[in-house]
Amino acid sequence: MYASLKSITTWPPSRENARRFTLILCVAATLGSLLTYGFSTPLSLGLLLLDIAATACVWVQYRLSRKSIKFQPQELADRLLEVQENERHRLSRELHDDIGQLLTAAKLQSEWLKRRLPDDLQEQCTALCDTLEETLNKVRDVSAILNPRQLTSLGLEASLRAHLLKTLTNTSVHWSLDCQQRLNGIPEEMAVAAFRITQEAVTNILRHAQAKNLVIRVQRLPKGLTLLISDDGLGFAPAANPGREGQRGMAGMAERIEQLGGTLNVISEPGKGTQIEALFPWAPRALERASTNKVMR
Repeated sequence: MYASLKSITTWPPSRENARRFTLILCVAATLGSLLTYGFSTPLSLGLLLLDIAATACVWVQYRLSRKSIKFQPQELADRLLEVQENERHRLSRELHDDIGQLLTAAKLQSEWLKRRLPDDLQEQCTALCDTLEETLNKVRDVSAILNPRQLTSLGLEASLRAHLLKTLTNTSVHWSLDCQQRLNGIPEEMAVAAFRITQEAVTNILRHAQAKNLVIRVQRLPKGLTLLISDDGLGFAPAANPGREGQRGMAGMAERIEQLGGTLNVISEPGKGTQIEALFPWAPRALERASTNKVMR
């Protein structure tokens, strides 16, 4: 009990202790008022002060609750992004480890079967083996998109280039990736955000923009990492609130950048292409490392 009372009297109090203290004051004030009413005695100065203190504590709790509610949307957005990234990693592991292994086993068994089938069934079995091989490659591609493991081993530039090659090779989009400085030493959360934003932009180009040319430029600056994505597609009218107006891809980009304290600028008009400019500011502990790597070529 002594430890409980000591925790309540510590300053500054935690939110839970403030609630307990407010509850104690309110109960004491209520009991005092009932006793005063029951014995028909005049209201004492101490009881009056107790009522005032209880009212003040309730008001403080109200203000704290409003402040907590005010910051909940950003905390919720950060949590949703974290859950989304964790879920992508989980799905990637399941695709690679479970479904990938099953498809590999099926492919090996079909090849074993092909060697033992008569000639009149070779064509059908070959088609089966080719289908399994194509499916296995698709599963590996989806797994790599969900969880770009090469970000850790190869870095941001190589990961972006590999993704662009894999995604745009068989399309009519001509693309270029320009990284003016070496991108080693970039914080992992910043690299993941830049990679995901580029992924979303490329997906939008293939689905909606009908662009012929795509330019991506990544640059290390003293104030942070900049990402510029420009295309000559159909363009669109950027919404003031993308999430409410159905532009979920743009809303996801904005949430990722806001999570890192950055800024997003989207310039687009129907028929005039789209330009996406993102700035990821360096974290305080990464400023010295960023400025050092800035001059490396």
